[in-house]
Amino acid sequence: MEFEVPGADDPRRQAVRDWLAAHPQPTGRQLAEAGYVAPHWPAPYGLGADPIHQIVIDDELSKAGVRRPANPIGIGWAGPTIVYAGTDEQKKRYLLPLLSGEEFWCQLFSEPGSGSDLANLGTRAVRDGDEYVVNGQKIWTSGAQHAKYGILIARTAPESPKHKGVSYFICPMDTPGIEIRPIREMTGAQTFNEVFFTDVRLPAANLVGAEGDGWRLAKVTLGNERVSLPTGGVLWGSGPTALEMLDAVRERGPVSDPNMRQRLAEIYIEHTVLDLIRLRTLSARLRGEQPGPEASIRKVLADEHGQHVMEVARDILGAHGMLQQTLDGSQRGQHNGLGGGGGVGLRSLDHPGWFDGYMFARALTIGGGTGEVQRNIVAERVLGLPHDVDVLQGMSWAETQRVRG
Repeated sequence: MEFEVPGADDPRRQAVRDWLAAHPQPTGRQLAEAGYVAPHWPAPYGLGADPIHQIVIDDELSKAGVRRPANPIGIGWAGPTIVYAGTDEQKKRYLLPLLSGEEFWCQLFSEPGSGSDLANLGTRAVRDGDEYVVNGQKIWTSGAQHAKYGILIARTAPESPKHKGVSYFICPMDTPGIEIRPIREMTGAQTFNEVFFTDVRLPAANLVGAEGDGWRLAKVTLGNERVSLPTGGVLWGSGPTALEMLDAVRERGPVSDPNMRQRLAEIYIEHTVLDLIRLRTLSARLRGEQPGPEASIRKVLADEHGQHVMEVARDILGAHGMLQQTLDGSQRGQHNGLGGGGGVGLRSLDHPGWFDGYMFARALTIGGGTGEVQRNIVAERVLGLPHDVDVLQGMSWAETQRVRG
């Protein structure tokens, strides 16, 4: 892909500037109706923008200080799946409020005891006339207490193999029978939740795609998740960026320790590599291709990069970084380092967002598919290595022991 960004006289750039001149403080609804929230989506929800066009739009919105609505699961994961497999009625009902941020979404995939084996889900959805009756439990559901809707996978054919008989639903979070229990994190925040389903009735019209096709659609969602999670800020697209951390270090004065200087240089290199991978992945998505193994590669790199950034911030700050109270007297642990997605006010490493970010960063290599799972995907789909069980087949007992160490 050609990474040269069009100049100031590019007509696409001028069109965005003209729109911003007419809408200097656009609402989420105005941005959505203009196609600027997800410009690569097809009309009328996007502009069918090619990679360069989207980069131009992103650049102009950034220069104008305009932020898109904050609805990461809705815009990044639920929306693309509905575009891909939803009915016309589902698209008309859900996509515009989703893009505008008027209706917040959550993801109801993970379950207790299943770990990273998402297909080993136990939540059931039984057809009863024009409804499905759902019973089960989900966990680690970000933002469930604020969400209007959730994307839910549940087993509709228990007798089928675990990757079969799974269906994909749109779930209104105020449906009777849904109970949401917050999980307090070590940051002090309550971002995650447990969600319990007791005889929850969902209309059959809320089924996305065909019954039993949920695992394929879940992979579409997870592919978009692994593209969407590591964008912008180093905490799954939110919080501070590596460049903001480097700016904060500059504010503190020169770094004389050679080891720390090397760590800062490595963080800048990681940031640059990830930005190039982002552009490559973006170009594939905007050509209409579903995210592939490169999304797993980027997730592995981005998650570890986020941890590196937060570890350096902690080490530069020193023992003071372990205190609950900041220099200005405000309490750490009361601020959500994931909020805002722009690092506003993070030019000082004493800002609470750095404390929260370091604590939250432990989750980066677990959530959305562990680093180990992503490496298995890369090994099998990129490098062509066999599954572990295939490697061991045909070997003698002594040979298998050597392989296993």
